[in-house]
Amino acid sequence: MKNSRTNFPNLLIISALIALFSFTNSSNLLAASDSGDEKKEGGDTEFIMHHIADDYQWHIITLGHTHVTIPLPMIIYDHGEFKFFMSSDFYDEHHEPIVHDGFMISHGKLVRAGAGGHGDDHGAEAGHGDVEEAGFLDLSITKNVASLLLSVVIMLVVFFRIAKRYKGEVAAPKGLQSLFEPIIVFIRDDIAKVNIGEDKYQRFMPYLLTLFFFILFNNLLGLTPGAANLTGNIAVTLCLALFTFFITQFNGRKAYWMHILWTPGVPLPLRPVILVVEVIGIFTKPISLTLRLFASITAGHIVVLSIVGLGFILNSMVVGVVGTLFSVVITLIEILVALIQAYVFTLFSSMYIGQAVDDGHH
Repeated sequence: MKNSRTNFPNLLIISALIALFSFTNSSNLLAASDSGDEKKEGGDTEFIMHHIADDYQWHIITLGHTHVTIPLPMIIYDHGEFKFFMSSDFYDEHHEPIVHDGFMISHGKLVRAGAGGHGDDHGAEAGHGDVEEAGFLDLSITKNVASLLLSVVIMLVVFFRIAKRYKGEVAAPKGLQSLFEPIIVFIRDDIAKVNIGEDKYQRFMPYLLTLFFFILFNNLLGLTPGAANLTGNIAVTLCLALFTFFITQFNGRKAYWMHILWTPGVPLPLRPVILVVEVIGIFTKPISLTLRLFASITAGHIVVLSIVGLGFILNSMVVGVVGTLFSVVITLIEILVALIQAYVFTLFSSMYIGQAVDDGHH
């Protein structure tokens, strides 16, 4: 009974945070659907796609016609010189895109405004002004980049604090240490040792731990109101998959490459066919890692936002309330998916590395 009384307030806090996520997205969708006649049909769909896409500013919430955003630094390398702006320089007081210093943001991309171009997307689309994307290098800090830096800071703070507990006299785990120590031990004993081997797993543990917690932290951050969809960006998941790919290939032992290039136990006429299949398999592994994480996280965001938006699309209060409550359940499932996807990505990475470093004695 004591544990029940202790955990009940925590359960209420967690439930309130999940509900806040759903109702925050509800208010954003309501604002998107009521933003005026200039919004074309399908504005709710446009909002959903905007939510999961990258952007030059960090949008927090929309209150009526007021957009609460955090401007981000924009860095442009053009004709041998760097230009520094803030993303707010490219929008007017009505949050419409404008031309600034010869550049503008069109459909989520930074482009160069042509001669005679107008300061809005509609003008460029209608042929009143030309835009071009070539001729400069965009090094801007976008929302996904800012989210990545934020997650790195959080991870450094958390794990430096945990590491500090292990210096000197080892005491019983408490606080963050008691939360993360079982996870770290699980990754070591049930993922790294099992798939890589008792005598080889140590050198890959830093990578596997970083991989797991980076994906987990960003999956969970992506569920908070107004957050970026970092692990739902295919460029990010591809980068993580390429890390695993290169670590696997660079650590490949003789048995690994012989299995690929000259598979033992296969009749000689079939070996060229098996060689092609094995070489293709080398590249399908990072592709599967990329698409699995990207699709799972992106689909979860789209489902939640679509369910919340049904009430506004159908203009029904009942559907809106039921949809919002149902989205709370989906968000709980998304939290589970966030953990599972971090586990699966780390598990398969350890399996691929284990296959590469295996000596082939059995």
